[in-house]
Amino acid sequence: MANTLRDPRVASTLDKMYSAAQDQMSLLRERRGQFDRPMTAAERTEAMSEFYIPVTPDAGRLLYALVRATRPATVVEFGMSFGISAIHLAAAVRDNGSGRVVTTELSDTKIASAKQTFTDTGLDGVITILEGDALSTLTQLDGPVDFVLLDGWKDLYVPVIELLQPSLSEGALVVADNTEAADTRPYLEYVRGPANGFVSFNFPARESDSMELSCWTGT
Repeated sequence: MANTLRDPRVASTLDKMYSAAQDQMSLLRERRGQFDRPMTAAERTEAMSEFYIPVTPDAGRLLYALVRATRPATVVEFGMSFGISAIHLAAAVRDNGSGRVVTTELSDTKIASAKQTFTDTGLDGVITILEGDALSTLTQLDGPVDFVLLDGWKDLYVPVIELLQPSLSEGALVVADNTEAADTRPYLEYVRGPANGFVSFNFPARESDSMELSCWTGT
């Protein structure tokens, strides 16, 4: 059975990216206070343009397993960054034998780097990058959406899922990362609200943080 995560090109790339992300942690902690002021999406994107802030290896493998199990035709990711989570999603799509990953990113720096990474890993054929403001570019989607990863700015989780909701196939799985963050509370209230069409539960994906897994029931 195929496992693209074990492909030497993919495995070595992920190792290098996780190592680079770890090396950035002290600098990120030093600058964290700079990100507390009110900023536009473009300003936040520019401020974070050099930082990975990736899903953990365990969370990446969870995403891979979920995509393998649910076999979505279309996976949508909000917040590509340098592409670590997209690699896990695309590896699963590749191993399923069909499907595509549509990912979004505002940072030109990250887009250029990710494009090269996807080419180097051989996954570029199953990944489409929507460049620019996700609330605009995601309106270009055609066909149903079967799997969603929310991993961009947390205060945009609600508008993004509201935008995608008309395109969700029945039973679509929505995974929201970093749901211990205070600014994800409106999103959690939304997907847990009985009138909004989701069956939702919280999963402790790592120490001191969690993912919210929500199934769209269409009702």
